[in-house]
Amino acid sequence: MAKMAASMVEGGEDSFRKIFKFYRRRNPPPDLSDVIDFSRCAPGFIFISDPFLRGTQPFWLRQCLKIYPQKPNICNLDMHMSPLETQDVWGQSVHSLRSQQEELDLPMKTYSPSSHTPFPRDLHLLSAHMTAACGFPGFISEAGILNYYRSDSSLGIHVDESELDRTRPLLSFSFGQSAIFLLGGPRRQDPPTAMLMHSGDVMVMSGPSRLLYHAVPRILPAPPGRLALETGGCIQTPPPQEGSVVEPVSEEEWAVCSRYIQSSRVNVTVRQVLAPGQNFPETPRSHQTTDSGQTDGYDDGESGKRKRSSSDSPYAAETH
Repeated sequence: MAKMAASMVEGGEDSFRKIFKFYRRRNPPPDLSDVIDFSRCAPGFIFISDPFLRGTQPFWLRQCLKIYPQKPNICNLDMHMSPLETQDVWGQSVHSLRSQQEELDLPMKTYSPSSHTPFPRDLHLLSAHMTAACGFPGFISEAGILNYYRSDSSLGIHVDESELDRTRPLLSFSFGQSAIFLLGGPRRQDPPTAMLMHSGDVMVMSGPSRLLYHAVPRILPAPPGRLALETGGCIQTPPPQEGSVVEPVSEEEWAVCSRYIQSSRVNVTVRQVLAPGQNFPETPRSHQTTDSGQTDGYDDGESGKRKRSSSDSPYAAETH
């Protein structure tokens, strides 16, 4: 559409009127290939561009970096470090932000009563409000996964199919740097649609889109004005509202968050695992498998080996 518009603005007439006349003509009929048809997008896929109140994103970023990774929640560093070392990742990172790259194999995630930990109340309320607004009342947040991306990270091609109840939507929240998100079809052979995700953007995958292949091949610098987590100066949080869970972020905490987010992206996915009245099977199901049986993580695009590029928070944290 942009290319066509650029080619039609020459000649002194305003571009809007030229494009208006282009689509109005009867003979020959106009080419409609550049017209966006939202009815042809993946049914059940909802993209919400930054619905957060101004000044509230810093709170959610602080929760993702400081609160949600705390024990007893699980992170993939638990496979490589002692419990003492992973007890307080935030506390170990506040004084220096490391820049090295590490490669970690992600553990096989499972849904079972034995790995259950309390789900954060604030994140559940956010998810419940968001799903209700999209037409899905009664959503129960039972599993949350945090992925931390640096500029050279990616997320491999996969389908989120391990929840026992796949009729409930999956929510995805993005904070920090931008990313290219690929949404494909029910088969690996289906060509994907590429879209940009910026800080504060929310995606809801429901209905037929719930089991579509998707991936994040690239992290991009946030465009000017879209990174709502600005550095420097005082954090302006809105006055507390009745029933709100958002709290002010201290200057000390924001100093750490803002340094991290200048080159990193945080993504939170929230899922309902069980249908009302449903129980876990005796044998736990693996989480985040693809058609090749690989676990969620970063795909090198060649051998299928999973790896993670990391900075000061090189882990995926999971809370059930």
